[in-house]
Amino acid sequence: MNDDPWLSDEQQLAWRTFLEMTAALNARIERDLQQAAGMPHAYYLILAMLSEAPGWSMRMNQLADIVQASQSRLSHAVARLEDYGWVRREQAAGDKRGQLAILTDAGHTRLVEVAPSHAETVRSTMFDPLSDAQLVEFREICATVLTQMKDD
Repeated sequence: MNDDPWLSDEQQLAWRTFLEMTAALNARIERDLQQAAGMPHAYYLILAMLSEAPGWSMRMNQLADIVQASQSRLSHAVARLEDYGWVRREQAAGDKRGQLAILTDAGHTRLVEVAPSHAETVRSTMFDPLSDAQLVEFREICATVLTQMKDD
């Protein structure tokens, strides 16, 4: 542990570059999903996470954790997805307070329509500029930081 309270010049440069990159990447993903699918990234992420869950179903609190949203923000998003007919909510069995979010067939169809465009945005923006070795290093760096954060 370093006792110096300031970032080194190299750390400061890396930090600022990271912030700029993540802001630009998030803006591009958001813009491209709005143009291609008329939906925000948060809605896409909810549909994608539900599509990967057993039975296309997940408890709302678990889904909120996975998509890193507050319970109220997730509830609002799921309400909009219900309006589109892409998600429905049901009471969790044996739990009067728990709710499940369930991906509908229409929601799955919409996700399948939108996914190739989203994947192309991520690939062309994030991965095409990297060599195979850089991609491995990037994944390892992200995993290292995430592991340290989980240990805190």
